[in-house]
Amino acid sequence: MELRNLRHFVALAEEQSFTNAASRELIVQSGLSSSVRALEKDVGARLFVRGSRPVRLTAAGEALLVQARHTLDAAAAAQQAVQDVQGVLAGRLRVGALNSVGHTLPFTTWLAEFALAHPGVHITVVQEGAQQMLDMVDNGELDCALVPATSDTRLVVLPLVVEPLVLACAPDHPLATNTAIRLSQLDGERFVEPPSGWAIRATLDDAFRANGLTRQIACEVYGWEPVLDLVRAGVGISLLPGGLDFSRPSWRELRLIPLSDVRLDRRIDFVYPKGAAASPATRRFVELLEHNRAMAVEQDAALDVPLDGSGQG
Repeated sequence: MELRNLRHFVALAEEQSFTNAASRELIVQSGLSSSVRALEKDVGARLFVRGSRPVRLTAAGEALLVQARHTLDAAAAAQQAVQDVQGVLAGRLRVGALNSVGHTLPFTTWLAEFALAHPGVHITVVQEGAQQMLDMVDNGELDCALVPATSDTRLVVLPLVVEPLVLACAPDHPLATNTAIRLSQLDGERFVEPPSGWAIRATLDDAFRANGLTRQIACEVYGWEPVLDLVRAGVGISLLPGGLDFSRPSWRELRLIPLSDVRLDRRIDFVYPKGAAASPATRRFVELLEHNRAMAVEQDAALDVPLDGSGQG
């Protein structure tokens, strides 16, 4: 069983398209097909349902996929062990990130710093729903992710930021004159929200259910930019992270109102596998995050030191 064939198999399983998988692996489609057939001969079973669109795994293919990923990760770790002797980091880093993570954290700055320090690492960024990305890290499809961690996760969790949710509404909305608002005042209101699978949806569902309240989902869109545009247009209101960038001229008119009776937060954590399951690139990226986080704490502490050294501001 060749590693090349396993890699082609995983690419096809993930892309669900011969065209996309061949492009990802930089080979022609006929070469990809031959590689998959060779692997099927090695394992003695059909791995894909013939003629299906998108491409679907058979039961045997599903069983092989997890082990194939582990095998490829182990091979990459073995290669990295050799590279470590030479002081070179190689391989790949597959990072999951919330669509809006750049509003709150310097994610692209971190990526740039890592990429420039380790040019031998191929970096891929994936943006899906929070729960889906947690599952992808857990099953080896991603190396790590910046998402809100769940309490039952088996992954290592590095907390990065916690920010409160605030109500956003158009300036002519009946609630716009409030300086603070109770959750009960939102009962039955029309909302614009991200789709199910986003962690914030689960947070809101739990909060409304716990307080015996309801809300109407008037519009469901992917991404905070269209949410804000629709709220500004008066389609509905929204509870969203207060750390979003509201600098666009049309968004400056929005009313942002804090909740007075409950604290609802959006968390962003860095999650990755435990122990040896974490790839060398992931462990190095964790080191970068921890270093930057420590530097930020030191800078915040320095800003709190009185200029006259008297201890009195």
